[in-house]
Amino acid sequence: MTATITPFEIAVGDDELADLHDRLARTRWPEREVVDDWTQGIPLAYVQEVCEYWRTTYDWRAREKHLNQFPQFRTPLSGGSDETLGFHFIHARSPEPNAFPLVITHGWPGSTVEFMKVIGPLTDPAAHGGDPADAFHVVAPSLPGYGFSDKPSRRGWGTDRIATAWDELMVALGYERYGAQGGDWGASVTTRIGAQDLGHCAGIHVNMPIAGPGPAGPGDSEPEKVALAKFQHYNNYDSGYSKQQSTRPQTLGYGLVDSPAGQAAWILEKFWAWTDNNGHPEDAVSRDELLDNVMFYWLSGSGASSARLYWESFNAFGGVTVSIPTGVSQFPKEIITAPRAWAERSYTDIRYWNELDRGGHFAAFEEPDLFVDEIRTFFRQIR
Repeated sequence: MTATITPFEIAVGDDELADLHDRLARTRWPEREVVDDWTQGIPLAYVQEVCEYWRTTYDWRAREKHLNQFPQFRTPLSGGSDETLGFHFIHARSPEPNAFPLVITHGWPGSTVEFMKVIGPLTDPAAHGGDPADAFHVVAPSLPGYGFSDKPSRRGWGTDRIATAWDELMVALGYERYGAQGGDWGASVTTRIGAQDLGHCAGIHVNMPIAGPGPAGPGDSEPEKVALAKFQHYNNYDSGYSKQQSTRPQTLGYGLVDSPAGQAAWILEKFWAWTDNNGHPEDAVSRDELLDNVMFYWLSGSGASSARLYWESFNAFGGVTVSIPTGVSQFPKEIITAPRAWAERSYTDIRYWNELDRGGHFAAFEEPDLFVDEIRTFFRQIR
């Protein structure tokens, strides 16, 4: 530890919880949807059910204890810019002396809550039926404007700067050689860590590779047809949130920061759309876990600040080339997919590629055992 890396613990005041419960009790509801499914958005009855549970049954103090189980810290990082922000991060060191350092990055609408079930097996495989040789020191930061990290007050905190900040963080922790992993915005940050190649990252793993068909256009192979169909569905039916967040995040923020029901609905609808479920988000992730994640947005009032990452970086989500060793795991319910032929244009040294038979966008949250196995399998090649 240094003077600039300080311990952190989630500690929410009773007044904040009372305010949340009061707002939930006074929610002004819209009328119900005029269909019997989710095609107009998250159903009124489900949001009301979850919000009543949140107000009367959800035990934040127990969840707070659960979320504080791994050591957490805050430290200032600049990412090479003239604005320094305080960043929240989990830093779980392994008991194994030869553990490999790994920085894992969440996306939207996720948080470090997604990693609660994988940090233990990654850091201490022997205690979870694994091989001690697969151990990692795990660092899981909160993105700027998310959770308990500071909110940028100036423009410029896009994925390039975040990638530089993560390298700064890992070196500050004493890790001169490390791996990086991510999905969603975490995949973009991780891809940029690989593209920047600052000399410390030995390899990256992503569970949402960022790649398109290239200037020649797509071919007619089956994987390319599937990828194009997924993209078309996303573009036609599932991308409204990204258009709003990438163009008018401030406008959106007023409602999300003021209404816990609005914030929950905005997030939970995506857990229905993007998880591998049987028609209900709680098929994939428990209600308490879903609300843990929502709490990271509600408590920090980050409806606008989290959305601004789309304004900063959405139109530059890809566009870089990674030449360091790369692993890719694709889960079947991922939002969009990239066939290997496309991915190899962006990631020129793919050492590991696997397409799994279950799981979705929130891989660590939904399928922690599969996620851990994928990470272990790839990083064995470059430890």
